[in-house]
Amino acid sequence: MTAGLIGSAAPLAEAFDLALVDLDGVAYRGPLPIDHAAPSLTGARDRGMRLVFVTNNASREPEDVAAQLTGLDIPTSPDEVMTAAQAAAQVLAARLERGAKVLVVGGSGLRTAVREVGMTIVGSADEAPDAVVQGFAPDLGWKDLAEAAYAVGQGAWFVASNRDLSLPTARGYAPGNGALVGAVVAATGVEPDSAGKPSPRMYELAVERVGGARPLVVGDRLDTDLAGARSGGYVGLHVLTGVSTARDDILAEPHLRPHLIGEDLRALLVAHPEPVAREGWWTSRGVAARVTDGRLELDDAHGDADAEPVDLVRAACAAAWASADAGAPLDPAAVPELAVGSH
Repeated sequence: MTAGLIGSAAPLAEAFDLALVDLDGVAYRGPLPIDHAAPSLTGARDRGMRLVFVTNNASREPEDVAAQLTGLDIPTSPDEVMTAAQAAAQVLAARLERGAKVLVVGGSGLRTAVREVGMTIVGSADEAPDAVVQGFAPDLGWKDLAEAAYAVGQGAWFVASNRDLSLPTARGYAPGNGALVGAVVAATGVEPDSAGKPSPRMYELAVERVGGARPLVVGDRLDTDLAGARSGGYVGLHVLTGVSTARDDILAEPHLRPHLIGEDLRALLVAHPEPVAREGWWTSRGVAARVTDGRLELDDAHGDADAEPVDLVRAACAAAWASADAGAPLDPAAVPELAVGSH
């Protein structure tokens, strides 16, 4: 699959039959809705696109996630939610026998998922667990992390639901599971196996669950959502409503690059132009960009009537990526923040 942007002559909800949609920063932000998310997802369903919400959050039960989405006018059933807790439990089940002892450091969602694959949950390193699985929960404390470190130090297999360093909340970005996992890593020197994004395992499990010949990954983070799409061979749509910005897109290394970029989830309901090279410039709906001597030049004065602000991002990415792939990367200091999306 190309390392650059692709196009779609049809709206994405018609070109793809399944969307694997991230939650925080895409469908909602903490307890709050994100503009256009609910009507856009409803519109995608109306066009025949199925949805599975795929989240690195391992603290909550799928039923709770579905209830929150439904309360935000995005009707969702629990089987349309795939959590990092479920993925972590599947990782455990692939290696351990049923009944194996697992120390769970995390919330109720992780405990339920581990129990459902037949593992025996223990509460202390003194019970000689076969594995430690760690996921985010807001009430985790030093004692929990210490117990995990004791067990890992004694040889238990260490599995993390995900390695996200930050977690979006209504008040801003807070430490995520990766930050807490880092405390156990610092104490033991042992790096965990990770089940969540950027591993593509959750995407694979979601496709296996519901089927889908043409899945599309939709996310807000390049280092998790879109990296997972690239590593799993899925087409990835980056929406600019969460963590990663348009500037991040422009400077992205090949394994982090999205295939498609949209301002928000309305991107599911429209066609996407593929940037084209023309006389030294890369253009998207007439908006143009090029790289000269390591500096990015932008021209949005000659855009077509249907050009949108995100077209400048598409053109800039095409120019920057082509230059970087040819051995002439941009000077990051010369890349401005583009006022597209909400963060």
